[in-house]
Amino acid sequence: MTMKRQAAELGRIRTGYSRPNSKPNGRPIPVKSKTFILTSHSREYVAAAAELYGGRVEQWTPQGQPVAQWRVITEATELRAILPAGDPLDQANEKWTAGGCERRCDGVTEKISGRPCICLAQYGEDWHERKPEEVCRPTSRVGVFLPDLPDLGVWRLETKSYYAADALAGGLDTVLQATGGRGMLPVRMWIEQRKAVRGGKTKQFQVIVVVPSLPKLRHALSGPISTAAALDPASLDRPAIAAAPATVPDYRAEARTCRTADDVIRVWHKADGAGHGSAELLADLKAIAADIAAGIDPRTGEIPGDQDDDEPGPDAEGVYDVEAYDDNDVPASTEPPVADPASVSWPTAAQPGSGARR
Repeated sequence: MTMKRQAAELGRIRTGYSRPNSKPNGRPIPVKSKTFILTSHSREYVAAAAELYGGRVEQWTPQGQPVAQWRVITEATELRAILPAGDPLDQANEKWTAGGCERRCDGVTEKISGRPCICLAQYGEDWHERKPEEVCRPTSRVGVFLPDLPDLGVWRLETKSYYAADALAGGLDTVLQATGGRGMLPVRMWIEQRKAVRGGKTKQFQVIVVVPSLPKLRHALSGPISTAAALDPASLDRPAIAAAPATVPDYRAEARTCRTADDVIRVWHKADGAGHGSAELLADLKAIAADIAAGIDPRTGEIPGDQDDDEPGPDAEGVYDVEAYDDNDVPASTEPPVADPASVSWPTAAQPGSGARR
């Protein structure tokens, strides 16, 4: 219950490195990088980063540590990342020695000794301008997901710049306003060169800018977004693809092929059950059923067997040239019996069980 749960750390994101000092026993010289540097104990992760962001994989040993790691100074001036849920920023004024962390202060209280801020008491409000070995260094750490690199874990971004600490905190506060820490959020990070005048002197420094990576400002103000949107922010502003309109069967055409009024009623039940029933359709189907019951072909509106223009007409005396049949010679009809329309019970919208929407 007291342990802090966090994702595995796959590597570090850095903005500087050191080069050897030509002076004997001289300390390594820090170099500010204009591009991001990724380091890890895993060569696989660094190789994947080099393929994605450019740069050359090299073995590297951090200052003051005995274990070699892998490093790539990338060509990327900007990284697309995802902030995990919660408050991803950890900031403190820290002083490290060969024995470990000697001081860790929140600017008011030094947590290890419990004393008031030691640097402030010794050097005043401009304590941060002292040499690094004399005072704490404002240390900012934030873990992010790099979604295009292997495995699930965070890459820790760390900076010890006084000015960068303020800019990074301000950017992340804006991000947290968008999610309240309740969900993941895509972000853009880049290294920005700045300068400030302090005590008549111009200081040049670099900061890491972190902003929500969303198509429009309103997306950042609408609260937590889905994981899918975090992976593809463009989907937030992508218009929904309209579904193709459903094709309604031609129930009238189907009814006109029926042979009995009962078959037409079955067509109505089919349409009504599919949600396509209407007063207009019901009236049309009733008319078709009545035609069928009356012996009228609903497709042509004619009675089968009626003369047409191709049949010979009567002679001069008005007599038709037809073959005479005796009543006993008339063949039995092969047509099915036709239901009387008056005997058909048609469902209506108000009749329970008709399938109409209530």
